Amino acid sequence: MIVVATADFELYHEAVAELRSRGVTFTTVEPGDPLPDRARVVITSPDDEVEPDCSRVTATGDDARRAVDEALATLRGGDGRIVVGVDPGTRPGIAVLSGETVVAAFHVPLADAVDVIRNETDDAVDPLVRIGDGARLQGAKIINDLDDVPVELVDETGTTPYLGSGARGMGDVLAAVNIARIDGERIDSRKIEPTDGELQRIKSKSREQSVDNRTIDDELARRVAGGELSVEEALDEHREREA
Repeated sequence: MIVVATADFELYHEAVAELRSRGVTFTTVEPGDPLPDRARVVITSPDDEVEPDCSRVTATGDDARRAVDEALATLRGGDGRIVVGVDPGTRPGIAVLSGETVVAAFHVPLADAVDVIRNETDDAVDPLVRIGDGARLQGAKIINDLDDVPVELVDETGTTPYLGSGARGMGDVLAAVNIARIDGERIDSRKIEPTDGELQRIKSKSREQSVDNRTIDDELARRVAGGELSVEEALDEHREREA
């Protein structure tokens, strides 16, 4: 059982809310009071005077979710290491695992992916990011922007599961979970030269998005492929050149 034993009101409020949202069985006691016989993990603030006979997780209100993740990993016997799996694409699937437990999942635009990953790994001890090797251009952009956390490139063959009725839209997230569980090759950066077909698809997309039936040139399409510009920004630059 998880016990919350803290005089820190913010931590108490945030930890209890997080535990309730996950349907976790827990109890609360005042710091210094006897712990229940079934207590396995105690969540406290660094200032609480608690000397439990079980595992202790310290936190503040700002990182209550991290504390709950760590407490749950302890209960389940995992090592608690945070591993983030990423299924790259225009809307990457992102899954956060603590040990073997999925503790968070996201499906966000490519432009938001790195911020989400950083938010999930900032307070973690020895985090790891595993990125699938598909969607080469989008994956390379994420890898190149993540210069402050270890990254592995993973063979994502077979990671996207069959989706039954009612599971539409879940494929990228479930693939990210599978990617997080596969050992990959350590990588610091990835340079991808877009193919002619990839450039043509970007140029066609620019024509579809343009209100004036405008198609960007190869140079702008190459910058879009590398993540330097969005299609809309490339269209704006194309218009400015002709002004």
